[in-house]
Amino acid sequence: MRVIRNLDSGILFSKPVLTLGTFDGVHLGHQEILRNLAERARKNGKESVLFTFDPHPRIILDPINHSVKLIDTLEERLKKLEETRLDTVILFPFTKEFSQLSASAFVEEILVNKLDVSEMFVGYDHHFGKNRSGNFNELKQLGAALDFRVSQIEAVQLESDSISSTKIRKAISEGNTLQAMRFLGVPYQFSGEVIKGNQLGRTIGFPTANVSVKEETKLIPAHGVYAVRIEINSNWYKGVMNIGTKPTVQDALKTTIEVFIFDFSTDIYGEEIRVLVYDFIRSEQRFSSIEELKLQLKKDEKTARNLLRKY
Repeated sequence: MRVIRNLDSGILFSKPVLTLGTFDGVHLGHQEILRNLAERARKNGKESVLFTFDPHPRIILDPINHSVKLIDTLEERLKKLEETRLDTVILFPFTKEFSQLSASAFVEEILVNKLDVSEMFVGYDHHFGKNRSGNFNELKQLGAALDFRVSQIEAVQLESDSISSTKIRKAISEGNTLQAMRFLGVPYQFSGEVIKGNQLGRTIGFPTANVSVKEETKLIPAHGVYAVRIEINSNWYKGVMNIGTKPTVQDALKTTIEVFIFDFSTDIYGEEIRVLVYDFIRSEQRFSSIEELKLQLKKDEKTARNLLRKY
């Protein structure tokens, strides 16, 4: 899969089959669009192309709102897209100036004149152009006028529930990681560096890896305890994760991410690890003593081990 960041670099396209959008999460609905796209492109001997953006439009259009959180980092999104057998991803630089381009101007100036598009696949609720005013009907009209075909992919349903990135973000932010996993097709994940914490865990028999996530826009699940799998240097381990402020042992406002890795004792400070989040076990709570906390941590470990046998 080639990744193109500059359309003025002289790269030529020959009647590609194209879709466009942010594709945050590359969930099952996105995958259905990309499957149809790739099949049509291969059948007709054409190139399959995704036109997407970096940074995410919401970050540019609402810069004061620091609460914008995304399912995937750019690196994660590209890795998922590569697994779909796409030929090309265009990472178009989203700017305020570009956001003022009307839907019709965007289609004619970029999709037709620069990319020479022959066919487009879009999702059931796709909107584009200035103020997201462009929709499927307008795209059909533009296709008829500018000589390209447009197909719409209906929403993918799971138990009568349509899949969307908005629903997935809501599920993750509420700790409903099972719902997020159903919609994504894979467990929610994040990566981060293992940093030194207060090292209290090792004194009570539960040494934890404190994980620092660098990407400010990466969505972190709700406070609570989760059953997780952890990738360290290409090796996989099971564990239990706590996200929160550790109210039993400290009075702090800062949220920390701590992972207790089962059957593991290696020093991994400074290492980059990947965490796959499966089941939510319980909400974060304050205990009356360290002993009570230790008893609960043993229960959490047992629960997590049992839950992870399913995966």
